[in-house]
Amino acid sequence: MRWTEDQLADWQRTHGGPGAPNRADVSRPPFKLPGNKTGMFALGRLKTGQKNKTEDAYGQHLELQRQAGAILWYAFEPIKLRLADNTFYTPDYGVIAADGVLELHEVKGFWQDDARVKIKVAAEHFPFRFKALKPKAKKDGGGWSCEEFA
Repeated sequence: MRWTEDQLADWQRTHGGPGAPNRADVSRPPFKLPGNKTGMFALGRLKTGQKNKTEDAYGQHLELQRQAGAILWYAFEPIKLRLADNTFYTPDYGVIAADGVLELHEVKGFWQDDARVKIKVAAEHFPFRFKALKPKAKKDGGGWSCEEFA
């Protein structure tokens, strides 16, 4: 069977094709993971060098620490560590403590398995002090809880 040009154009208008509007339903994600009721997923950091709210709050904390003399220097995402082929770890903050030791700080609201694995592997292979910081709830006094990796 052969189509006429009109039949082809009609099919392309209804099924998509060159010049046809996108008819894909993007109102809902295509699938859900168990435990994810909305089906929505975090996109992660879209641009290198952008801070989320938790990282920004920790940066303000570090600035107060620097002004008080508790740390000498800090920077956001100052280095990228190669863990394996095509596998990298970029700590959120590099910090030089008052004792002169370079520390790499990871700021997390919550942990995902791959992030925890990466910081553990980095701590095994590199001669830095690795710390993970999580904000404490205001009802618990606020501040930051710290976990060290060796």
